[in-house]
Amino acid sequence: MNDALSLRQVLETPFHARTSALCRTNHWGNWAGYTTVQVYEDVQIEYFAARNAASLFDLSPMTKYDIEGPGAEAFLNRLLTRDVRKLRAGRVAYVAWCDDDGMLMDDGTLFRFDADRFRLCSQERHLPWLLDSAIGFDVDIADVTESVAGLSLQGPTSCEVLRQAGCRDIGALRPFALDRFEIDGVTLVISRTGFTGDLGYELWLPPGDALATWDALMDAGPLHGITPMGSLALDMTRIEAGFLQANVDFLAGGRPTRTGRLRSPLELGLAWLVDFDKGHFNGRRALLAERDNRASRYRLVGLDVDGNKPATDAFLYDRRGREAGVVTSAMWSPTCKKSIAIASLNAGVDVDLDGVWADIYVSRELRWRRIKAPCREVPRPFFNPARRRATPAGHR
Repeated sequence: MNDALSLRQVLETPFHARTSALCRTNHWGNWAGYTTVQVYEDVQIEYFAARNAASLFDLSPMTKYDIEGPGAEAFLNRLLTRDVRKLRAGRVAYVAWCDDDGMLMDDGTLFRFDADRFRLCSQERHLPWLLDSAIGFDVDIADVTESVAGLSLQGPTSCEVLRQAGCRDIGALRPFALDRFEIDGVTLVISRTGFTGDLGYELWLPPGDALATWDALMDAGPLHGITPMGSLALDMTRIEAGFLQANVDFLAGGRPTRTGRLRSPLELGLAWLVDFDKGHFNGRRALLAERDNRASRYRLVGLDVDGNKPATDAFLYDRRGREAGVVTSAMWSPTCKKSIAIASLNAGVDVDLDGVWADIYVSRELRWRRIKAPCREVPRPFFNPARRRATPAGHR
């Protein structure tokens, strides 16, 4: 077999001509079959742009499904754990969906454009699952990932960048709302959403208008510190925001090869996403039994870890040396000025009462040092600025 033919093709996003020209590190990654920038020039510079100015991130590889038809609301209400009937047109909601055993398939965002037209965005591809789940509903489902380009503009000056680019009324857009705007003659949908836990927006537009929109934002942003951001800096901001990452903090359905590796929403701190009163949905019986019988095997928590070394992939132990859980995401937070972590604890473990500590290994000049760092349970998000929710936006 020809080796070239045996290789899987990696696609380029509609913004590739701009992102590739700016990527000085040549540090790339594969996101859902697309080549994407991990670091443009410096992770710290890109991170601080998101926290102190404005960052621009290519969001195009995110999986997107348009779900339309008279039965769209009923189908989504059967599929998702939230009550979709409460989601008004022009709004966005964080959602999750489960298999029949109550195990999380994936999480994502649901956009409601009008009564019978939705868009579901997620990390993983789920078209076969969605099509099978839609049997009996009058609904059409289409994978529109390639036909919808996306940009994430995040940070305290992001609103001002959009104003400068021509979106004069953008400040009135409320958190988790969406509307149509025009930038340099291009009509696009902008939602006040993001993965940084900060003031920010996501822009959705036809691929043919991608480069013109990128150029318009970059031209509007120099005085507001606009900086392209790669995936590594974005991951830092999402940990500070306490957001979960599929296949990092939990395994999406269909990924594990061993039984027992999936988690339920209740085990991931997502009980607030589960509406038991709305009627039947996928996994409801299993989740009811888990809740009523207190049968959760794990619980997800935020941790403040002693010292300045990230507890990446660390095992957690109690004071008797018994395994208590594992860290799924960790970092030294430049903004919070402490080592933070998201961790999956075994059921029944109390961080403070059991004296939980992280087993951290640090390499120093080719020698490994073991650090036993005490941990304290703290609320998520770790970083939660008031500007994230303020309306009008951009006013401190």
